[in-house]
Amino acid sequence: MSSSSSTKEANVITCKAMVAWEAGKELVMEEVQVSPPQPHEIRVKVVCTSLCRTDITAWESQAIFPRIFGHEASGIVESVGEGVTEFVEGDHVLTVFIGECKTCKHCASGKSNMCQVLGLERRGVMHSDERTRFSVKGKPVYHYCAVSSFSEYTVVHSGCAVKVSPRAPLEKICLLSCGVAAGLGAAWNVADISKGSTVVIFGLGTVGLAVAQGAKLRGASQIIGVETNPEKYERAKAFGVTEFLNPKDYKEPVQQVIKHISGGGTDYSFECIGDTGMVATALQSCCDGWGLTVTLGVPKMKPEIAAHYSAFLSGRTLKGSLFGGWKPKSDLPSLVEKYMNEEIQVDEFITHNLAFEDINKAFSLMREGKCLRCVIHMPK
Repeated sequence: MSSSSSTKEANVITCKAMVAWEAGKELVMEEVQVSPPQPHEIRVKVVCTSLCRTDITAWESQAIFPRIFGHEASGIVESVGEGVTEFVEGDHVLTVFIGECKTCKHCASGKSNMCQVLGLERRGVMHSDERTRFSVKGKPVYHYCAVSSFSEYTVVHSGCAVKVSPRAPLEKICLLSCGVAAGLGAAWNVADISKGSTVVIFGLGTVGLAVAQGAKLRGASQIIGVETNPEKYERAKAFGVTEFLNPKDYKEPVQQVIKHISGGGTDYSFECIGDTGMVATALQSCCDGWGLTVTLGVPKMKPEIAAHYSAFLSGRTLKGSLFGGWKPKSDLPSLVEKYMNEEIQVDEFITHNLAFEDINKAFSLMREGKCLRCVIHMPK
């Protein structure tokens, strides 16, 4: 059981967390000490968290250990630090891996969600004092993506949490704190898909299928899914994919096949795999003049992108998408409302519900391509 006293905001909490001690090694359940929230921070009791492909990529390759992974999560505010006025104990929240300060150049621009104050945190420490809030037997344990939700309690900057309606089921909407929202936003905010347009999506995982859903809701006439795992095809139809291509089934390059079936190339292409080599293929799959390629995946290796200059001289555009362009505090509450009003699908992405102690099973399922989202339910 987790423990804390009545003066929660002044005390360390001891609770369970799944700690990664080494790259690629199974997570270990440990008793961790979670420090109280410092100024402008909140401590959150995690209710549900989901495993995202980005967690696995970092777990396999990053050098900062020991670490508590997890960033796609929902929870309830347990205590607040000095200066926090937006949240009170008991508020329902989504955690987010990029924040929104609402005052920096990017937040004020209306053109970007790349907050200059609360952008991507890669060092494993808190934004405010570059220290960690976790420890095991006095040894520091580092954060991941400003969230670290594979713990019964976590501390986040108040700018990296979004208050949501208490009516929204936390065990479902946790998916909107990353993957599903990222795909929908790439389709709506970054690409701004138009009615009747043609779309190709490389990779039919959660993000790719969320892009498909966004394209379908915008009225795209053709949504081509490119995927090497045929087991994903049937499920993808429910999200709007109209045609499927397995590159292994063709002798010619898949971009040529796409150009043939789309009448010269699609209006939009989305790279959702995390393979920089596929970015050039995606570029070549969209049409001359106005073809737009959006890349969403986080690569495991070879981060540099190579493309022939003629792809751009002919009028194609390449854009990156981080969290689908959503400003988390400004935009996520309305996305939750869309879910509550049954305007978007979220439940359908949940293929497994697992207990906290079974989190390593979620890692195995995702690495083997046997799940979309595994929702991990924390102890009550």
